[in-house]
Amino acid sequence: MFDRARIIGTIRPLLLAGVAALALSACASNRGQMAATDYAGMSAAESHANLGALTARYRANPKDRATVIQYAAALRAAGQPQQSAAALEQAIIHYPGDVTLSVAYAKALTAAGRFDQSIQVLRNVIRPDAPDWNALLVLGATLDQTGRHDEARQVYGQAAIIAPGEASIETNLGLSYAMTNDLVAAEKHLRRAVQMRGANTQTRQNLALVVGLQGRFDECRAIYAAELPPEQVEANMAYVRALLTQQNRWDLIDKG
Repeated sequence: MFDRARIIGTIRPLLLAGVAALALSACASNRGQMAATDYAGMSAAESHANLGALTARYRANPKDRATVIQYAAALRAAGQPQQSAAALEQAIIHYPGDVTLSVAYAKALTAAGRFDQSIQVLRNVIRPDAPDWNALLVLGATLDQTGRHDEARQVYGQAAIIAPGEASIETNLGLSYAMTNDLVAAEKHLRRAVQMRGANTQTRQNLALVVGLQGRFDECRAIYAAELPPEQVEANMAYVRALLTQQNRWDLIDKG
């Protein structure tokens, strides 16, 4: 019914997008060393300028834990996951067993398509007696990207027990169902997510995408319009329509 490969390709980066901001936020609150940065919400010019500043800070002190985490996140947002992973590999040498660094490293590996390696890193740092929910979230996202959706949803369920009411967990559950074309379940979880703590513009745009994929274009447009400037709304609407490429899918929408 859909161009499923394109939809999966669209959703894959969204599974990690919310995790990045949460990991940075946790680091800031725990260490008091830096402010969280939502790189996904930056313009290209802002991302470029921010990465330039972080590169200078990283070169000046590549062993600074907070700088490495932020630098790696910025690299990943700029489409350089291999470089992000390399920076984190060096940092882990100086901070062995650091969960936050390991989770960031796993995210970079997943973004680079090195799924098995990412899963192994996460398995090594997730304590059976006291698992870190951010680590579980990245593990679930990685499993989803390898097509192991049932396993991923079990992991998200475990994360939700540890951190109930977190928007990113519910969001990833919704995106997991979207990857298997269960859009009703996807929408249910995303509507829950937008009401939870940590919900942001990306959460709401994820909901808009899933609503649009069901052919409810007016509702989809309204959600986007509350978050984005008009030209970006139109670009997003055009993209949603492009995902619905096969004529039989349009026929189903028309009959609905």
